[in-house]
Amino acid sequence: MILHDYEIDPKYSTSVAYFSMEFAIHQALKTYSGGLGFLSGSHMRSAYDLRQNVVGIGILWSFGYYDQSRHEDRSLEMEFIRKHYYFLEDLGVQAVVNIHSKDVSIKAFYLPPNVFSSAPIILLSTDIPENDFLARTITHKLYDANEETRISQEVVLGIGGVKVLEALRQKIDIYHMNEGHALPLVYELYAKYRDMNEVKKRVVFTTHTPEDAGNEQHNIELLHKFGFFNGLDLGTVRNIMNMTDNNFNLTVGALRSSKITNAVSKIHGEVANRMWQNCEGRSEIIYITNAQNRRFWSDNGMLAALDEHEDYALIGRKKHLKRNLFNVVADQTGKMFDPDILTIVWARRFAEYKRPGLLKHDFARFKSLLERTDKPIQVIWAGKPYPFDTNAINAFNELIYISHGFKNMAVLVGYELELSRILKKGSDVWLNTPRVSREASGTSGMTASMNGSIHFSTNDGWHPEFAKHGFNAFTIPPIDHSTPIEVQDREDNKNMMDILENEIIPMYYDRPEQWCQMMKSAMSDVIPAFDSGRMVHEYYVKMYNY
Repeated sequence: MILHDYEIDPKYSTSVAYFSMEFAIHQALKTYSGGLGFLSGSHMRSAYDLRQNVVGIGILWSFGYYDQSRHEDRSLEMEFIRKHYYFLEDLGVQAVVNIHSKDVSIKAFYLPPNVFSSAPIILLSTDIPENDFLARTITHKLYDANEETRISQEVVLGIGGVKVLEALRQKIDIYHMNEGHALPLVYELYAKYRDMNEVKKRVVFTTHTPEDAGNEQHNIELLHKFGFFNGLDLGTVRNIMNMTDNNFNLTVGALRSSKITNAVSKIHGEVANRMWQNCEGRSEIIYITNAQNRRFWSDNGMLAALDEHEDYALIGRKKHLKRNLFNVVADQTGKMFDPDILTIVWARRFAEYKRPGLLKHDFARFKSLLERTDKPIQVIWAGKPYPFDTNAINAFNELIYISHGFKNMAVLVGYELELSRILKKGSDVWLNTPRVSREASGTSGMTASMNGSIHFSTNDGWHPEFAKHGFNAFTIPPIDHSTPIEVQDREDNKNMMDILENEIIPMYYDRPEQWCQMMKSAMSDVIPAFDSGRMVHEYYVKMYNY
């Protein structure tokens, strides 16, 4: 079957299957949770733009990640609502994988390139009549909290994905694992080649995070029981993986199964090489900095004003985009925000290391900032906590509770692709507060910068490769990261508030021409370096054809 409805550019003729647990392609297709999905979505869009020979392999989550709404007291409610997609095509092929000594059928659905202007994507489902209820639940929820379900999902993605490609008679040169979730594909390939060196020639790996949650570990006996190793006996697995203990780390397995690995920013490359320096037999770790697709994320009106050097049009368009955002704020919270007022947004996954509450760390100072009448500000939070992470949910709800006391502070729900775009286009300042070295890349600031929102961040992830403080971004200065976390949070908060009060607010209100120049610099500097066209080209040059 021919999956591509566009002619392949000869430069990108190597055929690549890109395996990812999540793809954020369009608001209507809820197969993602956050940054990993946003990244893979942009990868597929730019692969389409450059006419690359890439096909995405993912999972069709029957209930998505979850839907955000509110309880009666306005706190966060998590709803799992079954999804139906009439724009996906049944490919008419099935594969069978063995999970916990039981055959599980997998059906393949096809997202044609012309639907959302992306490379073709194949989405796998076990939620079909051929399976019993337990097998059907494997593809119900993205990142299911049950460990055995998670392992089963990885078997479906890795082994099932390879088998579906074979059933479709696709000749694949390179298997790209976006994170370690798809690692079982290695054991399906090993069954074919019986030689790890042959397998490695065909596999590349992207590691996305230094966080434990992104470097899964499971008991090797449990993985074996659930068919993770595709029927290989444990002696063979330990031998080809060079594993001696019973804790099996998926990232270590992927590092040892790939011809080359990439981290997702320059800093992350240094961190990853440090993290895995004692991992024997691992592939070389280079870095290819993440990027996002300008076609999808940029506002055309802002780009036109930038190209025509019409500052008044740029400012006018930004105010229009702010009004669009403030309509959402009014609808959700009953608060009327003013497009003439400096608007700060913090919006991303609610994870502890990202510090969603850092802005309010010194609450008295935060309160006085919100209550100032001279050169006022407006603040908006949005984002998705993991639905079973009590601490993250509590942090979200605490912000909602605090927001009841301020007419210029809002916390929005429904943070998915569409709201993310509205926030990035309508914000003046995009605040990013991870603990340094913990944020591998953090691409949300790229898409904000594409829309003239000034990135204000700790010096982590992609930010150091882009930021010129006071010209195209603002940087929270470095501190001693060997001190206790409480001390770091206090220092980062003080430095952030100092810059906000002494540099950002005065420039926005007193020197609007300089602010406009910063907007233009941010938009100009983020392209082409952080457009995913650059990224997907680098993957071919540095990874696929390596």
